[in-house]
Amino acid sequence: MNQYTLKKSYTFQGKGLHSGKVATMIVKPAPVDTGVIFRRVDISEDAVIAALAENVSSTARSTTITSGTASVSTVEHLLSALTGLGIDNATVDIDNVEVPILDGSAKPYIDAILADGTLEQDAPRRYVELKEEILIEGQHGSRIRIVPADSPRTDALVDFNSRVVGRQHAIWEPGVDYATEVGNCRTFVFFHELEILYNNNLVKGGDVDNAIVIVENPVTQEQVDAMTKLFNQRKIQVTPEGYLSNIQLRFPNECARHKLMDLIGDMRLCGGFLKAHVYAEKPGHTVNTNAAKAVRAMLK
Repeated sequence: MNQYTLKKSYTFQGKGLHSGKVATMIVKPAPVDTGVIFRRVDISEDAVIAALAENVSSTARSTTITSGTASVSTVEHLLSALTGLGIDNATVDIDNVEVPILDGSAKPYIDAILADGTLEQDAPRRYVELKEEILIEGQHGSRIRIVPADSPRTDALVDFNSRVVGRQHAIWEPGVDYATEVGNCRTFVFFHELEILYNNNLVKGGDVDNAIVIVENPVTQEQVDAMTKLFNQRKIQVTPEGYLSNIQLRFPNECARHKLMDLIGDMRLCGGFLKAHVYAEKPGHTVNTNAAKAVRAMLK
């Protein structure tokens, strides 16, 4: 298979989920063997950060990459979309510190790119291939096992000890359409975490239109009203299933599918398309990016 890039440039604008800062981001075609690079154009045309695991500087609720004084956070949804749509090469110009959260999934990127299709380039794709298995273990029972294989497959199993979410499983492999089965699944948060996150300077750009909110513990309508007021939203309620009524689930296991989406984006930090089976239990940005770092170290 050859490498692919975009047919044209696409502009996205919106708030960052955690910083609340508005950014304009332009995703552009790039030459063969570029990979994915971010440019902080508000700093300098030379403020370039390659989307590689060794550039990961933070995994606090999202993935941040840094080179020198330039950083970009929450890169995982865009990297996931580019991977899911088979894009090898792209340059991402952004004028602030965080990628816009948009609707909380990769769907806005998918819809824009698929409207035009992708551009085949005159060079073979360079797959990331391993000679032996990698096992990375993280906190609270999280682990990722990467097994060499002839074709890719990514498995995500989530378990938050939640009566609402339960244990959920999602898979991406040949035959599973990324655009309609994975990339359109939105981020989620537990209701009891929202106030804590907000007070710790996170989710400043969050609202109840770009996240699934899970209500694990009993709450009063007054608590719900107070939180929706915090995010400047209309009056909403708790559904019998245990979610805020702001949005309808796209899949019963949308939380697992979103974690799968994140995992695909974080594993793109290996530097390309991983030809392996990735089995993740309780995936999260820290264990995901540590696994990508282990792949990069093995390649070297």
